[in-house]
Amino acid sequence: MTGGLLPATRVPTESAMRRALRRARDGASLDASEATVLLHARGDHLNDLLLSAARVRDAGLATAGRPGVISYSRKVFVPLTRLCRDRCGYCTFATVPGRLPEPYLSPDEVLDIARKGAEVGCKEALFTLGDRPEDRWPAARTWLDAHGYDDTLSYVRAMAIGVLEQTGLLPHLNPGVLTWQDFQRLKPVAPSMGMMLETTARRLFAEPGGPHFGSPDKDPDVRLRVLEDAGRCAVPFTTGILIGIGETPAERADSIFAIRKVAREYGGIQEVIVQNFRAKPDTKMRDVADAELDDLAATIAVARLVLGPRMRIQAPPNLVDAQYELILRAGIDDWGGVSPVTPDHVNPERPWPDIDELAARTAAGGFTLRERLTIYPPYLREPWLDPRLARHVSALADPATGLAADGAMPRGLPWQEPDGGWGEAAGSGRTDLHVTIDSAGRTHDRRDDFAEVYGDWDEIAERAVPRAPAQAPRPATPGAPAVLSAGGVASALRQAERDPAALTDDQAIALLGADGPELDALAGIADGLRREVVGDDVTYVVTRNINFTNICYTGCRFCAFAQRRSDADAYTLSLQQIGDRAAEAWEAGATEVCMQGGIHPDLPGTAYFDLAAEIKRRCPAMHVHAFSPMEVMNGATRTDMPVRDWLARARDAGVDSLPGTAAEILDDEVRWVLTKGKLPAAAWVEVITTAHRLGIPTTATIMYGHVDTPAHLVRHIRLIAAIQAETGGFTEFVLLPFVHHNAPIYLAGIARPGPTQRENRALHAVARLLLHGLIRNIQCSWVKLGVDGCRQVLRGGVNDVGGTLMEETISRMAGSEHGSYKTISDIEAMVSPTGRPLRQRTTGYGRVSAERRAAALASDGVCASVRRPATFSR
Repeated sequence: MTGGLLPATRVPTESAMRRALRRARDGASLDASEATVLLHARGDHLNDLLLSAARVRDAGLATAGRPGVISYSRKVFVPLTRLCRDRCGYCTFATVPGRLPEPYLSPDEVLDIARKGAEVGCKEALFTLGDRPEDRWPAARTWLDAHGYDDTLSYVRAMAIGVLEQTGLLPHLNPGVLTWQDFQRLKPVAPSMGMMLETTARRLFAEPGGPHFGSPDKDPDVRLRVLEDAGRCAVPFTTGILIGIGETPAERADSIFAIRKVAREYGGIQEVIVQNFRAKPDTKMRDVADAELDDLAATIAVARLVLGPRMRIQAPPNLVDAQYELILRAGIDDWGGVSPVTPDHVNPERPWPDIDELAARTAAGGFTLRERLTIYPPYLREPWLDPRLARHVSALADPATGLAADGAMPRGLPWQEPDGGWGEAAGSGRTDLHVTIDSAGRTHDRRDDFAEVYGDWDEIAERAVPRAPAQAPRPATPGAPAVLSAGGVASALRQAERDPAALTDDQAIALLGADGPELDALAGIADGLRREVVGDDVTYVVTRNINFTNICYTGCRFCAFAQRRSDADAYTLSLQQIGDRAAEAWEAGATEVCMQGGIHPDLPGTAYFDLAAEIKRRCPAMHVHAFSPMEVMNGATRTDMPVRDWLARARDAGVDSLPGTAAEILDDEVRWVLTKGKLPAAAWVEVITTAHRLGIPTTATIMYGHVDTPAHLVRHIRLIAAIQAETGGFTEFVLLPFVHHNAPIYLAGIARPGPTQRENRALHAVARLLLHGLIRNIQCSWVKLGVDGCRQVLRGGVNDVGGTLMEETISRMAGSEHGSYKTISDIEAMVSPTGRPLRQRTTGYGRVSAERRAAALASDGVCASVRRPATFSR
């Protein structure tokens, strides 16, 4: 094996090179084939390429307000553990337990390194470690158990907090492959994190003898998922490529374009490292030639042209020999981390340059060297910077530039979860939104940061082209339902009549396309099952929704409820206000409050317990139906508690059941179009099944009619059915049609305008069929369907119409035209034409007490504070 380009690589023709260079000079957008050609540039062609890249870099620096400035980070390197479960062919960092005095650095050793760095003005603590060593090495597991840590990441988190509190250095975490949940755990303790993509060349991972063979964490698909999850969690992230390990130029170009795609879609990649392979003794690749520096320069230049002027691109200065000027010409704008205290433990044979020397070399290239922080200036704001870290970062940042402040010296500052529940923001903002949303409406149809907060809409649109799961027919037109033939519908109807439990996925998909008489027949079959299972009663609950805050930075693209702190419609309720609303609801005959809110960045993970306890304090007999799986996961990760333990604490605080919202479509292919940062489907399932095992019942939901296909809907319902068969914990299945009017993903032209009436009827009926024998109660949403829509699905398998709600703000903010509450009289008027009796129920579908029934009738199911003349349709 040789370093740099493979011998078998086809050298591009002179005309192809000239054409690609001309397009680079003209500022044209390069495609992968042109980038591959330019990676071969040498001699005069390389000089031409570097000039184009340098122009792009210089334009980006000028736009960023730092013309002529090359940055670096003054850091210490903390090798927390050199044990790793991977076996990379070029790595000398990873070793075996017998060569280490202990599997992990002790807390004293970590803090000693950090203190020495703080004394000389370092501001970054780079935590580098092997991937999940406890999975491979019993010594690592034993050490963690002995020191009271569940896993390596728990120790990383604890040490990051220790460094913040004891020294003031800012942790930059490189713990390898992380999951969405891992990012949620670590984000509050580190301003930035990183992991090299290295390469997208799967053969280097999959084929025996490859540099990544036998290393589970080097699967390119896994590593790309990490980059995406970092963006979903709003974590400023460093990544990069490693060149000369056996990849072809085309594979190298593919890696650069893969990084660009993630960077555009999520906006979380703050810098890209282009690192050249250097052979090391005692490794499998010790005889492989080093990547040539001209090859490195060409790759940096191509990365600059592909990634554009706003991306910060770095090359490690200790790996470029004396060729600083060449690397500067190639288009870098950052030298990365340089330590005056610790060696480069990954490349121990190559010491860092002295910072004064680096400054002189940079000046010789016509630039000024400036120190930066581990988090780059554009990310010094929410949602990228967690408020728990704001004081630590602001103590070191120049407020004018966002780079490191001249003369700033780190000092330890307390790190803690915000206390007092809600802090100064409690009871502030548009707290009457639940009332004025019907009279005055929302202030604007979209947030001011619409163009950036959700990611790049063009990239999202590309991902959003509906693709049915593999076993289902693909739709002929984007957004159009994928259904079987008309004959397939008739066959599926016959099967539904005989045995709905035996319906195949293809038959269920066919039924979702039913129309006309066949749709009427489908509805009739579903309604017959409904009558058989639950009788003719139409049930409802007297409930009050309490959305305690709408401040949220999760980035759900379907949500028009979430606001930034500074938005005109933003609000946060105080505990007093929440308790008052619960007390009003109790006086009006409510048996339940349904409480959910945005993922407020200041919200401590224990605040949810305070909310539930306050309602129980004010109304001990009120059923608290609270906190979606997203909120549960948020609380668990912020407290660094297992989901099971957090749910047990919530139950003890007063939570009686969970709303099964945040489900949308339980298929990540659809979820990552609908939302930037919400929890993955597997995490939703984990929360729900854990709740069920603890005896906490939940609802199940589906939100449909946006970028989904019928096959996605069927798979979602099948998953709900499988969970119910295992746990029996779902009380009902709630169908939520997408409300499009103010939804960002609709305003961006990606989602369709919600489902049609035909689709609503079909899906409610199919849900009854597929969940027959598992979930008794099928609920429709009057907020989203309206009166006529509810009457239609009540004739097609539905037995429950939800609740009086008293305040329904989420759908109204999205543009629903059916109001934010319904009185009992309203519900009676809606249900009466169906000829079925109406019955008030409890959350668990039991009968309400005479006292609650009388109180509800006296108020007509809605408290006086929200009853007013309304302009919405009934």
